[in-house]
Amino acid sequence: MNYINEIRKYIGHKPMIAPGATVAVIKDGRILLNLRSDTGTWGIPGGASELGETLEETAARELKEETNLEAEAFTLLNVFSGKDFYCKYPNGDELYSVAVLYLAERTAGKLKISDGESRQLKFFKKEETENLESRAKIIIKWLIDNNFL
Repeated sequence: MNYINEIRKYIGHKPMIAPGATVAVIKDGRILLNLRSDTGTWGIPGGASELGETLEETAARELKEETNLEAEAFTLLNVFSGKDFYCKYPNGDELYSVAVLYLAERTAGKLKISDGESRQLKFFKKEETENLESRAKIIIKWLIDNNFL
């Protein structure tokens, strides 16, 4: 069982803060997004850290779990937090994310959904992004404004 689920046993759906990693996989000016099974919106691969895990380890684990890709390295791009990173999930859980954004460098592997958190994986041009999860929308705008996309 993961850390967030363990804490939820005690606090129920109440708001909590969770640090985690978000991984931008960018190839040929396109960003990899996953169609989330929980919200039905497109998001950026990533998730919450587990106890004792570094954020880089979180980035590697989440990238592998959600996309089947591995990266040679990760470049730290930015840290996002605050009220704009609040999310109320369909099951009622409330969460304030501290999202540490990494750029995946030199990825390898065949794209494959393996964890049940996604319905689809697809690369998008910046002008094609729609139906984005709220946090992904902010991060993609930042990536565009900073010439990563």
